Amino acid sequence: MPAPDPTPADRRPTLVAALFVLSGAAALVYQVAWQRILALHSGVGLYSVATIVAAFMAGLGLGSHLGGVWCARVDRRAALRIFAALELAIGIFGASSTAIYYDWLYPRAVGIPSPSLAGALLHLCALLPPTAAMGMSLPFLVRACVVRVESAGRTIGLLYSVNLFGAAAGALAAPWLLIPRLGLRGAVVAAALANAAAGLGAFALARGRLDRSPVETAVALPDGAAPDDRGAPSQPFSMWLFLYALSGFVALSLEIVWFRLMDVAVKSTAFTFGTVLAVYLAGNGIGSLVGALGVRRFARPLRAFLWCQCSILVLAGLPVVLVTDSPAETPVIRGLMAYWAQYDGFLLGRVFDLGALSRLYVVLPSALFLLPTALMGLSFPILQRAVHDDVRTSGRKVGALQAANILGCVAGSLVVGLGSLSALGTAGTLRALVGLGLVFAVLGARTEGRRFGIAAAALLGLVWLLPDQDRLWRRLHGLGSEEALLDEDATSVVAVAREDGARFRLSINGKGNSWLPFGGVHTVLGALPALIHPGPRDVAVIGLGSGDTAWAAACRSETESLTVFEISSPQPRVLARLAREEPLPDLRHFLADPRVRVVVADGRHALESEARRYDLIEVDALRPQSAGSGNLYSLEFFSACARRLKPGGVMCTWSPTPRVYSAFRRAFPHVLEADAGEVLVGSVTPVEVDRLAWRARLDGAVRTYLGSQNAAEVEARLERIRPAFHEGRARVEPNRDLWPRDEFVSPAADGPGSR
Repeated sequence: MPAPDPTPADRRPTLVAALFVLSGAAALVYQVAWQRILALHSGVGLYSVATIVAAFMAGLGLGSHLGGVWCARVDRRAALRIFAALELAIGIFGASSTAIYYDWLYPRAVGIPSPSLAGALLHLCALLPPTAAMGMSLPFLVRACVVRVESAGRTIGLLYSVNLFGAAAGALAAPWLLIPRLGLRGAVVAAALANAAAGLGAFALARGRLDRSPVETAVALPDGAAPDDRGAPSQPFSMWLFLYALSGFVALSLEIVWFRLMDVAVKSTAFTFGTVLAVYLAGNGIGSLVGALGVRRFARPLRAFLWCQCSILVLAGLPVVLVTDSPAETPVIRGLMAYWAQYDGFLLGRVFDLGALSRLYVVLPSALFLLPTALMGLSFPILQRAVHDDVRTSGRKVGALQAANILGCVAGSLVVGLGSLSALGTAGTLRALVGLGLVFAVLGARTEGRRFGIAAAALLGLVWLLPDQDRLWRRLHGLGSEEALLDEDATSVVAVAREDGARFRLSINGKGNSWLPFGGVHTVLGALPALIHPGPRDVAVIGLGSGDTAWAAACRSETESLTVFEISSPQPRVLARLAREEPLPDLRHFLADPRVRVVVADGRHALESEARRYDLIEVDALRPQSAGSGNLYSLEFFSACARRLKPGGVMCTWSPTPRVYSAFRRAFPHVLEADAGEVLVGSVTPVEVDRLAWRARLDGAVRTYLGSQNAAEVEARLERIRPAFHEGRARVEPNRDLWPRDEFVSPAADGPGSR
């Protein structure tokens, strides 16, 4: 008589692992894409992003809990089929998600104020169905695959690790490959296909014969003890839930800190978020894999888990101390500081430099947080080793633990994102997290021995050694002893440093933004449309920068109000300090101008959500490769601005690429251009080229306001203005909200050296 077919997990473990790799990859592609789309609803700001992340994590946590409860009531075959159904359901939702979130929900939700409870509830409701299904998948797969209680830790650790490796691949592929080549719609369709493959594969595996193994009966062990650890002290499951929740709080809080450090270090690009997530998840996956393969060596799981938590925080703080306190002449530090001192840094798409690419996006994040994230991953199989005593409850316990961990992650996102980054800064937040590690050390000393006193001493020493705000950000801006003003909150890091005597450079998140004193392209961008319009009473400027563009846009006495929308709240504070300390009369005049109002908000969301109309709308110059720039260079944004213009109103933008040019030309039927199309002025009604009137408006008070040198430069540009005529560039595919081509220009998208 032939032997019965083995279980799917025993017969084809590689296929089971492949299914969960696909599931993890799809989930992270969705996270990157959905976060970007939902941010359009309420603005790409502090509260919006924090609530979106919290809503995403809350859905995962709820799903983990529900999946854990449900899977304990079904057998292994049914669990595998339910996993398959969940993957197919996620894929169906994912394939239609851009239509749901962008085409249908976005026009209806854009008017919701931010921050608001309504906005937070909207994000939660929008993300709850798919993320809850994602959270349920692990408990059901655990129920299907765990056949022996003594191997539960190994099996679950392996499943978790392959899922994390898939998630890392998805996080990396989204910005580097899928969005550049396919746009956001194509990226989520690719993720949906991965879900479909995982679901169909699981259904195929579930069709095989499943033997009812005798290990499916309960094993009478103390709660929390592994089967071969009967003599070891056991801990209640509730304690493990608390520890894993606290571990999740620390892990997500550190992720936010690392993202801030990396965002400044690489100079704020669209690739930072996905890259940080990829390294973070890959480290977790490596640790989980190592832990799964060696889980039986951890005879005292509590001791091993607590050592991991203490070591995570020590290894998170040490690289920061080394970066900030190593001598500037150290070869590695010297190279980094030379890069950090640059205005733009390495621009992807313009120059293909594999060495720079590797140093910034592989070596640097790995040095900062690969080891601590590996220990985070190692903690997971150790935890499984400690809690499982019955295969029938394995999925339930995994679900409960995951829910507790994710609850901690949600708390970390909200506490750090909405509180400590603004109150303590990045340096203070990291110091507080290292100090929080004393909870693990004290618990270890009380339950596992005095050796945890070493961990407590290391954590206390690190709290003392960690740099303060000034030391941290001076180093990451490549500053030595030169004068500088630095400020930070959850929205950004802003620095103003003296260069070349009386010249000052303004940087936001490490990337150069503009210069002071006023003059140059920013002054031209502000003054040109103000002179072209017959009488701009109400003006809106998106982006404060150094204040140059807004100051020039206010050059006409006819202007009664000028509203500046700026998403970085430290900028006005830094400029006010600079005006008090340095002889910059134009800046002082601008900040004291009663017509000027600076609003800390996402400018795009503010324009779309309010009913007010303007005579002039201006977008301050922004590098097209900067993170989030696609929201201000898209056809949809320019069209929204056209709807906010009064009759005869004009809009002005810098046009650094053919795609921006094309998007602007398609949004406005009447366009003037200067400097071969790099400066564009558009209107929904005809704009007459009347240089005599423009010169008359420039003379007198406006020339005095701008100063002779700036007025001469503006006058020269007025002479070169003509109706837009580059029809070839107008036919180039434009930037779109769901395909921000310029922002994601990379070697993967356009090839080496392209723009």
